[in-house]
Amino acid sequence: MDEDAIIEREAGLSKALTRAQITMIGLGGAIGTGLFMGSAIAIGYAGPAVVISYAIAAFIAVIMVCSLSEMAVMHPAAGSFGVYAETYLNPWAGFAVRYTYWFCQVVAIGGEAVAAGTYMGFWLPGIPVWVWSLGFAGGIVFLNSRSVKNFGTVEYGFAFIKVSAIILFIILGGAAILGVAQPAVGLHNLTGLPGGFAPHGLKGIWMGVIMGIFSFIGIELIAVTAAETPDPKTAIPAALRSMAFRLGLFYMVGLTILVSFIPWTNVGAKIVSESPFVKVFEYTHVPYAAAIMNFVVLTAALSSMNANTYLTGRMLFSLSRGDYAPKVFGRLNRVGAPVPAVVFSGVAILACALVSRLTPFAYNYLFGVALFGAIFVWIVVLFSHLAFRRRHNENDLPVRMPFFPVLQIVGLILLGAILVTMGLSPDFNVSWIVGVPWLMLLSAAYFLWGRRQASIAKS
Repeated sequence: MDEDAIIEREAGLSKALTRAQITMIGLGGAIGTGLFMGSAIAIGYAGPAVVISYAIAAFIAVIMVCSLSEMAVMHPAAGSFGVYAETYLNPWAGFAVRYTYWFCQVVAIGGEAVAAGTYMGFWLPGIPVWVWSLGFAGGIVFLNSRSVKNFGTVEYGFAFIKVSAIILFIILGGAAILGVAQPAVGLHNLTGLPGGFAPHGLKGIWMGVIMGIFSFIGIELIAVTAAETPDPKTAIPAALRSMAFRLGLFYMVGLTILVSFIPWTNVGAKIVSESPFVKVFEYTHVPYAAAIMNFVVLTAALSSMNANTYLTGRMLFSLSRGDYAPKVFGRLNRVGAPVPAVVFSGVAILACALVSRLTPFAYNYLFGVALFGAIFVWIVVLFSHLAFRRRHNENDLPVRMPFFPVLQIVGLILLGAILVTMGLSPDFNVSWIVGVPWLMLLSAAYFLWGRRQASIAKS
């Protein structure tokens, strides 16, 4: 497809998001259950060396999102990486990556809904998790059916709460470790426990990377917002720089404080029933501190649900405008919101949230399925960027990623290694069991669609 037609095909969305809003929306999408709840699983694998695991994951995420942003500034489209894959690779790639991302985000939001329901058990343990999960999912879908300006305002507030809480956590935790106005906790828990800093060795660190990658899913949201930003050429790069710095600070410093303050053996888990951040506050014995932190992590889950529901609606909208989905999903209401696409995505999210009623392993299962799809999408993004650079003169690009193509190749190798690890691990192979058939089903659907389109063209 002609590059100039990309933006025009998806025209009509309201351009009402400010630079501050897209930065906070990006943080809202990336800081959620992966940090506040999933980090317990990562700590169980890596111990205190989880900090290294998350550093590797952050490195991969920065490579991917910088490559994506370079394309987003040139082509601000709601379909984002799906449109770029269609344009610079082939139509199948664009079809598969958008549907896969829609599917993995729907599943991930279902996982966030399960986490939110789990957090509510802190206050009201007698109410089943699935009741809260369905209620929260329904409320988020309603919010996303309103104007994008309202969405941006609410998401800014959600993200501001959790960002402020993480900063406060870092300040208070750092003071406790250093002994400011209290006995020093010190760094004994980092190296002084059985097994030392890396109790499960390099294997444990690498397994922790898988959870780390999951924590960064959603960082690609900034590229999608380019279609609803008045000046993407300045807003997107600025938001990217700000978000990369903040994410690095929050994840690396926050996790270092977490595993320093409390023994990793007390927070690491295979089945997560409580946020490790809440456990830290329970250990401090400060009145209501744990309840306050539980409210924060609940807000974080709702923020991530909100931001990623925005993504699913835009992906389905983009598919419809590209004639890959029913026309109804390409319709906009009077304020420029793709309501049919959001509502249909919401129904799928509610179905995923219901999984929490079937098994206590719901979060783990939903995580595995979502992660396979997200890694597939990131791999396609990097391949699309390699093809994008072959068709554009580097000097003509408003934003240029350094060390091209070395970083892209390194990122592809690391993501491929993670996929292989997941396939071989009994803890994560559910992602392959569901993910591979999903791609086969998508391929069959694409070729059937292509045949139907050819038949229509002939008639």
